[in-house]
Order: sequence, then C-alpha cells, then structure tokens
Amino acid sequence: MPKVLVVDDSALMRRLITGVLGAAGYDIQIAHNGTEGVEKLVQWEPDVVTLDINMPQMDGLTALSLMMAARPTPVVMVSSLTEEGALATFEALALGAVDFITKPGGTISLSIDEIEQQLLTKVKGALKARPKASPNRPLQRPPQRPVQHSPQPPLQRPQRATSPTAASQAEPRPPSRTSVASELRLVIIGVSTGGPRTLEDILPKLPADFPCPVIVAQHMPPNFTDAFARRMDRLCALTVREVNAPMPLEPGHVYIGKGGTDVIVMERLGRLVVASKPETPGHPWHPSADVLVDSALRHLAPERVTGVLLTGMGNDGATAMTQLKRQGGRTIAESESTAVVFGMPQELIQKGGASVVLPCHDIANQLIGWLNRPERTPHGIAKSH
Repeated sequence: MPKVLVVDDSALMRRLITGVLGAAGYDIQIAHNGTEGVEKLVQWEPDVVTLDINMPQMDGLTALSLMMAARPTPVVMVSSLTEEGALATFEALALGAVDFITKPGGTISLSIDEIEQQLLTKVKGALKARPKASPNRPLQRPPQRPVQHSPQPPLQRPQRATSPTAASQAEPRPPSRTSVASELRLVIIGVSTGGPRTLEDILPKLPADFPCPVIVAQHMPPNFTDAFARRMDRLCALTVREVNAPMPLEPGHVYIGKGGTDVIVMERLGRLVVASKPETPGHPWHPSADVLVDSALRHLAPERVTGVLLTGMGNDGATAMTQLKRQGGRTIAESESTAVVFGMPQELIQKGGASVVLPCHDIANQLIGWLNRPERTPHGIAKSH
C-alpha cells in the first residue's frame, strides 16, 4: 500500500485530503506543520508527500528544501490560486517538487470535489516520479537586460523593435503566407509533470540569437502560466510570453501556451501567429502538444519543424511528433535518466518517433546545433544517445 504524508496546518484541509486519499487505498499519516513534516519524512519514509505552501512556524518552501536534502521524495505542493501562490509554487518546483495542485477558492476550501480527481491523478503520477534534488548552487537569477555598451553580446537579448513603426523599418513588407511558410522554422516543446524545472534546464541555455521561435505546451492550470512565463522571461536570454492573444511568431521568442486552453499555429493577415483556443474535445491534457504539432504542420513543411517531448504522464504529443518525424521533421525525446516521469517521451520512443534521445541538459545544445545550420538533408539526423 503506497504511503502518503499529508503536511498541512489546516485541520480542514488535512481532513479533506486524507479522506480522498484514504478512500483510494493509500496509507496516510499527517503532519501539522513543516517541522513535523520533515521529521516524519525521515522517520516514516513515505512514497509521496503533499505539502502546503503557506504554514506558520516553517513554511512549505523551507520544509521542501530540508526534505530534498534529507531524503529526496516526490512532493506535490498544495497551492492557492493567487499570484503569490503561483510564484511560490514555481519556487517549489525549482527546489525539487514534482507537481502541484490548487485549492479552489482560496487557502481553505470546502470544495474538495473540484480537486478530488486532480489530487488522485497527481499523487498517482508522483508515485512514478523521480524527484530532482535541489541544485547545489543558488537559484538562477535573471540575466541582465542588454545595454548598449555590454561586453558580452552573445549572452544578451537581441535589440528588439519597440513599435510597429520600428519593426516596419527593419522589414518593409510583411511576409506573405508563402514566404513565411518557406522561411520560418519552429521548435515545439510538449511537457507535463516535472516540466517547469526541466524547462529551466533547457530554455535559459538558448542564446538570444536563437534563429527560430519556440512554442511550449506545458500542461498547467489557467492561473499559473502567466506567472510561469514571467519567471522564465527573467531567467532566459530569449523573450518569454504567455499566449494570451494572437502573437506573431518571431525568432528569439518563447511562447508559453495559456493554461486551460489549447495553443495553435494559425495564419493572420499573411503572417503565421500563435494563438489560444478553447480546449479541444477528445484530448485530456491542455495545452495539448498533439493539437499544437498538428496545427503547425498545416502551415509549415515538416522539415522546418522540430519537436521536443519532455517529462510527463500519459502520451500527449507522441502521436503527432511521430507523424512529424515520419514526414521529414526532427524530434527529441527526453531520456529516462533525467525525466521526472518517463511516460510521454517513452511513448514517443516506443512509437519510433524519436530522432534522438537525450538527457534534458543536452537538449539545448542539440537544438542549437541543428537550427544554427541553414539547411539539412532529409536524413541528416544525429545518432541517438
């Protein structure tokens, strides 16, 4: 019987969470605060921990860092839907938590029915997860924004047009659909459980002059993707934005699909843009990587699309990226050695859809090597590792 340690200072939340998990057959113990949670983690050795972020005496982030140092264990954070809760959640994921659930309606809620299935799914996924212990270095700090006299241009953002007028001076005519489809190259990343921490191992390594846009389909609730995009924007040389309106696809940009929607590539006014749309029926995860890849292939030749499938439960992205590879595109699957949950990349590998299989820390260099070459032969694929 899997063991779950529930750490929460609210008696109501402890009762609600233990009720759901107990009815599902889990062996449960509780801790009333972070200090007690760390002690029970060491003594009882649970398989999974649910950990509230906001607690007196010792908050969830402090407790998590001690847990990761004492006995790395899959931890599912319990977060509020506030902006402050979202920011703290991403700090927790950077420290080694594998996933999070949200409390509907605030810090204490009677609406457990709203998150019951989510709680069971996340805990089940955490049982398969291999947490990444907190790094032995301080959390990455934002790179300095570019200045005119900077001595290190490769590490900085490219100078960007600040207005449509400035943009039109650099590009007198907007590209037609034909020219866009023939010239634009695109990277698509699909990722779920363990994704925020894994993306922090990849996106900050891409240089400011990375020659094509990157679209990320990260399975995430609606209230969290904006905070996640802003966090990544501070960490990356590239510009990172949540897709909250149709946006032109531009090199040097990363587009994070808005939570609770699907993100797609479409044509608008003769240009290719990335946009959000309501969740597509028949796809259980959103933003859906399968939907995103399918939409891109309606506008771009397969050899101009590169797919990356990272850690996560389920099989989202595996079908569409397998088709992408068969049609002449290139794909990367994260290897089991670094995947927090190997489900999604394993599906791609088993379908024969992975051009290469790489640990997450090697993926950025592979993308740079592939995409800094202006042309490639249809079968010029690096060997698998």
